[in-house]
Amino acid sequence: MSIPGFIEARRSIRSFTSEPVPRAELDALVEAACCAPAPHHSRPWRFVTINYEGAKLRLATGMGARWRVDLEGDNLDAARIDELVASSHRKLMTAPAMVVGCLTWNGLDRYPDAERQRAEWGMALLSLGAAVENLMLAATDRGLASCWVAAPIFCPEAARDALELDATWLPHALVLVGHPDPGYVARPRPPIPLDELRIER
Repeated sequence: MSIPGFIEARRSIRSFTSEPVPRAELDALVEAACCAPAPHHSRPWRFVTINYEGAKLRLATGMGARWRVDLEGDNLDAARIDELVASSHRKLMTAPAMVVGCLTWNGLDRYPDAERQRAEWGMALLSLGAAVENLMLAATDRGLASCWVAAPIFCPEAARDALELDATWLPHALVLVGHPDPGYVARPRPPIPLDELRIER
Protein backbone atom coordinates (compact mmCIF):
# COMPACT_ATOMS: atom_id res chain seq x y z
CA MET A 1 0.00 0.00 0.00
CA SER A 2 1.33 3.42 -0.97
CA ILE A 3 -0.71 5.37 1.60
CA PRO A 4 1.53 7.10 4.19
CA GLY A 5 1.40 5.44 7.58
CA PHE A 6 0.23 8.55 9.44
CA ILE A 7 -2.84 8.73 7.18
CA GLU A 8 -3.55 5.01 7.43
CA ALA A 9 -3.37 5.25 11.25
CA ARG A 10 -6.32 7.66 11.46
CA ARG A 11 -9.56 5.83 12.16
CA SER A 12 -13.07 6.95 13.09
CA ILE A 13 -13.31 5.74 16.69
CA ARG A 14 -16.46 6.19 18.77
CA SER A 15 -15.40 4.16 21.82
CA PHE A 16 -13.57 6.15 24.48
CA THR A 17 -12.39 5.76 28.04
CA SER A 18 -13.71 8.21 30.63
CA GLU A 19 -10.31 9.91 30.93
CA PRO A 20 -10.67 13.65 30.29
CA VAL A 21 -8.85 15.43 27.49
CA PRO A 22 -6.83 18.39 28.81
CA ARG A 23 -7.46 21.79 27.29
CA ALA A 24 -3.85 21.97 26.10
CA GLU A 25 -4.43 18.85 24.00
CA LEU A 26 -7.56 20.32 22.43
CA ASP A 27 -5.70 23.56 21.73
CA ALA A 28 -2.97 21.60 19.95
CA LEU A 29 -5.58 19.94 17.75
CA VAL A 30 -7.10 23.30 16.84
CA GLU A 31 -3.66 24.66 15.98
CA ALA A 32 -3.18 21.75 13.59
CA ALA A 33 -6.60 22.42 12.07
CA CYS A 34 -5.64 26.03 11.43
CA CYS A 35 -2.76 24.93 9.18
CA ALA A 36 -5.31 23.85 6.55
CA PRO A 37 -5.41 25.61 3.18
CA ALA A 38 -8.10 28.26 2.90
CA PRO A 39 -9.32 30.62 0.17
CA HIS A 40 -7.49 33.96 -0.21
CA HIS A 41 -5.15 33.11 2.70
CA SER A 42 -8.17 33.61 4.96
CA ARG A 43 -9.21 31.81 8.12
CA PRO A 44 -12.95 31.39 7.61
CA TRP A 45 -13.25 28.84 10.41
CA ARG A 46 -13.81 29.17 14.14
CA PHE A 47 -13.53 26.32 16.62
CA VAL A 48 -15.35 25.61 19.86
CA THR A 49 -13.67 23.17 22.26
CA ILE A 50 -16.04 21.43 24.65
CA ASN A 51 -15.15 19.26 27.62
CA TYR A 52 -17.83 20.29 30.08
CA GLU A 53 -21.02 18.31 30.59
CA GLY A 54 -23.29 21.36 30.47
CA ALA A 55 -22.15 22.45 27.03
CA LYS A 56 -22.27 18.89 25.70
CA LEU A 57 -25.80 18.50 27.02
CA ARG A 58 -26.98 21.77 25.46
CA LEU A 59 -25.50 20.83 22.09
CA ALA A 60 -26.84 17.26 22.12
CA THR A 61 -30.28 18.44 23.20
CA GLY A 62 -30.45 21.31 20.70
CA MET A 63 -29.39 19.23 17.72
CA GLY A 64 -31.57 16.33 18.86
CA ALA A 65 -34.65 18.54 18.95
CA ARG A 66 -33.95 19.76 15.41
CA TRP A 67 -33.40 16.19 14.16
CA ARG A 68 -36.64 15.07 15.79
CA VAL A 69 -38.54 17.68 13.76
CA ASP A 70 -36.86 16.46 10.56
CA LEU A 71 -37.61 12.81 11.34
CA GLU A 72 -41.22 13.61 12.10
CA GLY A 73 -41.39 15.34 8.72
CA ASP A 74 -40.11 12.09 7.17
CA ASN A 75 -43.10 10.31 8.76
CA LEU A 76 -40.97 7.90 10.75
CA ASP A 77 -42.59 5.85 13.48
CA ALA A 78 -42.51 7.67 16.84
CA ALA A 79 -40.71 4.81 18.58
CA ARG A 80 -38.04 4.76 15.88
CA ILE A 81 -37.57 8.52 16.21
CA ASP A 82 -37.09 8.17 19.97
CA GLU A 83 -34.55 5.41 19.38
CA LEU A 84 -32.52 7.41 16.85
CA VAL A 85 -32.49 10.63 18.87
CA ALA A 86 -31.59 8.78 22.09
CA SER A 87 -28.75 6.94 20.35
CA SER A 88 -27.32 10.19 18.99
CA HIS A 89 -27.62 11.80 22.42
CA ARG A 90 -25.71 8.95 24.07
CA LYS A 91 -22.96 9.07 21.45
CA LEU A 92 -22.36 12.75 22.05
CA MET A 93 -22.61 12.63 25.84
CA THR A 94 -20.15 9.73 26.21
CA ALA A 95 -17.38 11.54 24.32
CA PRO A 96 -14.96 13.10 26.82
CA ALA A 97 -14.46 16.15 24.59
CA MET A 98 -15.66 17.70 21.35
CA VAL A 99 -14.43 20.22 18.85
CA VAL A 100 -17.04 22.06 16.80
CA GLY A 101 -15.88 23.56 13.51
CA CYS A 102 -17.78 26.68 12.44
CA LEU A 103 -17.68 28.78 9.29
CA THR A 104 -17.75 32.56 9.08
CA TRP A 105 -17.49 35.01 6.20
CA ASN A 106 -14.28 36.37 7.72
CA GLY A 107 -11.75 36.93 4.92
CA LEU A 108 -14.04 35.67 2.17
CA ASP A 109 -14.95 37.65 -0.92
CA ARG A 110 -18.44 39.00 -1.50
CA TYR A 111 -20.11 38.91 -4.90
CA PRO A 112 -23.26 40.55 -6.22
CA ASP A 113 -24.48 37.32 -7.85
CA ALA A 114 -25.68 34.19 -6.07
CA GLU A 115 -23.61 31.78 -8.18
CA ARG A 116 -20.20 33.17 -7.25
CA GLN A 117 -21.32 33.77 -3.67
CA ARG A 118 -22.28 30.09 -3.42
CA ALA A 119 -18.92 29.08 -4.87
CA GLU A 120 -17.10 31.25 -2.31
CA TRP A 121 -18.97 29.54 0.55
CA GLY A 122 -18.21 26.18 -1.07
CA MET A 123 -14.50 26.95 -0.97
CA ALA A 124 -14.82 27.71 2.73
CA LEU A 125 -16.62 24.42 3.31
CA LEU A 126 -13.88 22.51 1.51
CA SER A 127 -11.33 24.33 3.63
CA LEU A 128 -13.16 23.34 6.82
CA GLY A 129 -13.03 19.72 5.67
CA ALA A 130 -9.26 19.99 5.29
CA ALA A 131 -9.05 21.57 8.75
CA VAL A 132 -11.04 18.71 10.28
CA GLU A 133 -8.76 16.15 8.63
CA ASN A 134 -5.72 17.97 10.05
CA LEU A 135 -7.34 17.95 13.48
CA MET A 136 -8.03 14.22 13.35
CA LEU A 137 -4.55 13.37 12.08
CA ALA A 138 -3.09 15.43 14.92
CA ALA A 139 -5.32 13.60 17.39
CA THR A 140 -4.05 10.25 16.12
CA ASP A 141 -0.45 11.45 16.37
CA ARG A 142 -1.08 12.36 20.03
CA GLY A 143 -2.60 8.96 20.85
CA LEU A 144 -6.17 10.26 20.89
CA ALA A 145 -9.20 8.80 19.20
CA SER A 146 -11.59 10.91 17.15
CA CYS A 147 -14.75 10.66 15.10
CA TRP A 148 -16.24 13.21 12.71
CA VAL A 149 -19.99 13.69 13.24
CA ALA A 150 -21.93 15.37 10.43
CA ALA A 151 -24.94 16.48 12.50
CA PRO A 152 -24.21 20.24 12.68
CA ILE A 153 -24.25 20.69 8.91
CA PHE A 154 -27.94 19.71 8.97
CA CYS A 155 -28.79 22.15 11.76
CA PRO A 156 -26.13 24.88 12.00
CA GLU A 157 -28.45 27.42 13.58
CA ALA A 158 -29.65 24.98 16.24
CA ALA A 159 -26.06 24.05 17.12
CA ARG A 160 -25.01 27.72 17.18
CA ASP A 161 -27.86 28.71 19.46
CA ALA A 162 -27.32 25.73 21.78
CA LEU A 163 -23.72 26.85 22.31
CA GLU A 164 -24.66 30.55 22.53
CA LEU A 165 -22.25 31.49 19.75
CA ASP A 166 -22.01 34.70 17.81
CA ALA A 167 -24.69 34.90 15.10
CA THR A 168 -22.00 34.90 12.40
CA TRP A 169 -20.56 31.54 13.50
CA LEU A 170 -22.27 28.61 11.76
CA PRO A 171 -21.32 25.13 13.05
CA HIS A 172 -20.77 22.63 10.25
CA ALA A 173 -18.58 19.89 11.72
CA LEU A 174 -18.31 18.12 15.06
CA VAL A 175 -15.37 15.96 16.09
CA LEU A 176 -15.62 13.71 19.14
CA VAL A 177 -12.28 13.36 20.92
CA GLY A 178 -11.05 11.09 23.69
CA HIS A 179 -8.64 8.38 24.71
CA PRO A 180 -9.43 5.19 22.78
CA ASP A 181 -11.14 2.33 24.55
CA PRO A 182 -8.48 -0.40 25.00
CA GLY A 183 -11.00 -2.91 23.64
CA TYR A 184 -11.34 -1.10 20.33
CA VAL A 185 -10.18 -3.16 17.35
CA ALA A 186 -10.06 -1.45 13.97
CA ARG A 187 -11.76 -3.24 11.14
CA PRO A 188 -9.59 -3.86 8.08
CA ARG A 189 -9.98 -1.12 5.54
CA PRO A 190 -11.60 -2.27 2.31
CA PRO A 191 -9.34 -2.16 -0.73
CA ILE A 192 -9.40 1.08 -2.69
CA PRO A 193 -10.82 0.40 -6.18
CA LEU A 194 -8.75 2.94 -8.08
CA ASP A 195 -10.18 1.84 -11.42
CA GLU A 196 -13.63 2.88 -10.19
CA LEU A 197 -12.65 6.04 -8.36
CA ARG A 198 -10.24 7.72 -10.78
CA ILE A 199 -9.70 8.04 -14.51
CA GLU A 200 -6.70 9.17 -16.50
CA ARG A 201 -6.73 11.73 -19.28
